[in-house]
Amino acid sequence: QVQLQESGPGLVKPSQTLSLTCTVTGGSITTSYYHWIWIRQTPGKGLEWMGAIVYINYAGSTYYSPALKNRTSITGDTSNNQITLHLSSVTPEDTAMYYCAREYPGQLWYWGQGTQVTVSS
Repeated sequence: QVQLQESGPGLVKPSQTLSLTCTVTGGSITTSYYHWIWIRQTPGKGLEWMGAIVYINYAGSTYYSPALKNRTSITGDTSNNQITLHLSSVTPEDTAMYYCAREYPGQLWYWGQGTQVTVSS
């Protein structure tokens, strides 16, 4: 069974870069056509799609939310089967639960358990 596990700091100071890693087991991140996504949840905004990476023939392509594109970078580490999210210049508005997930049209999503990130000085 595919499992996803988020890891990273629970507390980040304003203006710093948040880096979160999603470790995938039970499947390869390079499997073609599966989207590996980052999504976050806040009481005010609900679930917010941040971006995704998809591999086709071992070549990865990334996509980002227009609202976050200038601050967001998603990279894949194929040797460790990990997806990493970088969110720069964070503010308290970035405080949220962060999830990684695997999505594909018509199929059940696989989710990590999520990790709480608080941006505070």
